[in-house]
Amino acid sequence: MNSIPSAGPAARIAKTALAPMVWGTTYVVTTELLPPGHPLFAALARALPAGLLVLAFSRTAPRGEWWWRSAVLGALNIGLFFPLLFVAAQRLPGGVAATVAALAPTVVAVLAVLVLRERPSIARLGWAAAGAVGVAMVVLGPAARFDALGILAGLGAAVVMAFGVTLTKLWGRPDYCGPATFAGWQLTAGGVILLPVTLLVEGTPPPVDSAALLGYLWLGLVGGALAYILWFRGLAVLPVTSVAILGLLSPMVAAVLGVVVLGQSFGPLQLAGFTVVLAAVLATQLTGRTRPSRARELPENAAV
Repeated sequence: MNSIPSAGPAARIAKTALAPMVWGTTYVVTTELLPPGHPLFAALARALPAGLLVLAFSRTAPRGEWWWRSAVLGALNIGLFFPLLFVAAQRLPGGVAATVAALAPTVVAVLAVLVLRERPSIARLGWAAAGAVGVAMVVLGPAARFDALGILAGLGAAVVMAFGVTLTKLWGRPDYCGPATFAGWQLTAGGVILLPVTLLVEGTPPPVDSAALLGYLWLGLVGGALAYILWFRGLAVLPVTSVAILGLLSPMVAAVLGVVVLGQSFGPLQLAGFTVVLAAVLATQLTGRTRPSRARELPENAAV
């Protein structure tokens, strides 16, 4: 394909931010449209069909080392991340699970130094930690309870996501592979991992009515294929810590939809938390430009 002029930094950030904002709709879609008790099937429906659909259009398979690399990235970003998040969500209130998951940008800031050899930045680490505090202010309630296994699963999900993001940045993607194909590889690999886990834990799929079909289509086409294409494209052209902290927009969107769709309410603490999160996101984008890391970057429109 002929390349088109690449977008400026602000446009790239805005496009990448759409991915976690879309993921923030998952809770409302799951609770309002999908049959209850099958979150793993919802995760599988978001990953595997979308991955296979993208691969059917791109018709590009991994070559050489990219077979095992795409399998590793698919496992970290999707196949392992979703079950750990599922365990955390089952054993913890949603606010506690979201707060634990919000630690991922802090882990990424550390891994950027250890793995990508970026210059240490107290500012980036501080803003990542501030963002996690802001999420806690928005979603934690006075009745929050803590469960040891749930906390461990939530921390595991944050660490798995952080390693997935960091390795994605470190390895880049091959010249013959664009963001869509790259997302297709990982969604397919993650879906293949999720398939036996879903069958083992949840058994046969639930009956699907028209509302559920609409929900699964949203999760698969928009929350799966489109969101991950935007996410991996952003990782290719933006600093890894800047991309990771955009993930904090997901619980913020979920909280807003809780007010708009589910009739929940916000108080002064939640509004202050929103301000902290937005400040952390914006500040990290401004301070994210560092000397080049070991990560290999490709033009934004390198291939399909």
